[in-house]
Amino acid sequence: MKNNKYTILFDVDSLIYSSCYNVDSAEDAMYKFDESYYNIINTIEESFEIKNVLNFGLSRGNFRKEIYSDYKANRRNRKLPDYWGEVAEHVANHFELLSPTGIETDDIVARESRKIDNTIICSIDKDYMQIPGLIYNYNKQKFYDVSEEYALRSLFTQMVVGDSSDNVNFCKGYGVKYADRLFKDCTTKYQFMRKTFELFKQIYKSKAREKFILCYKLLKI
Repeated sequence: MKNNKYTILFDVDSLIYSSCYNVDSAEDAMYKFDESYYNIINTIEESFEIKNVLNFGLSRGNFRKEIYSDYKANRRNRKLPDYWGEVAEHVANHFELLSPTGIETDDIVARESRKIDNTIICSIDKDYMQIPGLIYNYNKQKFYDVSEEYALRSLFTQMVVGDSSDNVNFCKGYGVKYADRLFKDCTTKYQFMRKTFELFKQIYKSKAREKFILCYKLLKI
């Protein structure tokens, strides 16, 4: 694995949140972030030679909320944890953080992963399973080598099953087992799209195309 050098694309948003819990002060939260961050990098380096680390997070604005008013509506009253502001400022000032505007953190990470050779996405966000390549889930301490087919299956399964964390569910009542049956013989993007669109036609009739495109835009990174 160390024959190539890898660029780490680190989505730090979740780590900022988790660093704010079970601490007694902002200083403790910042220390917890730093310690966790470097432990994660060191763990990756045990298996892969690291060329560079790019940090992403604290995005501003989101085009999805403009095209779908219910996007993440279930999070509107969610309170940020204590010390979140202090940790976020600390990370922005000391970790050369790249903060996108108008898109989410995972959008820009996905974009960079397609531009740069030999990357490892570092995140606990399940949405990254849409992206072919290496992913490190630091909570599970596990590497995933996502194939093109698996990435397609992840996206279109999400379109069928929905994403409760983002309040996106266009095919209510259809679960993972249904999606597994629906995509049983699919291997190409066309096949996945065709099967998914057939379900949307069944549910939405004449509005199927409109709903399909909206759902795809909301969930694709």
